[in-house]
Amino acid sequence: MTEHSKSRTQAEAAFLKTQTQALSRNRILSEAEGVNQARDANTARLKEQRLQKEALDRATAAATPKAGKRPK
Repeated sequence: MTEHSKSRTQAEAAFLKTQTQALSRNRILSEAEGVNQARDANTARLKEQRLQKEALDRATAAATPKAGKRPK
C-alpha cells in the first residue's frame, strides 16, 4: 500500500465524509419527493371522486321531488 502524507489522508477523509453526506441528502430529498408526488396524486384522485359524487348527488336531488311539496 502506498504511504500518504497525513494532510492528504485527512483531506481524503474529509472529502469522503462530505461526499457521503451529499449522497445521503440527495437520497432523502429523492424519497421525500416521491412521497410528495404520491400524496398529490392521491389527493387529486380523491378530489375527483368527491366532485363526481357531489355532481351525482345534485343530479339525484334535482330529479326527485321534494318530500314536503305536493303537485297541484
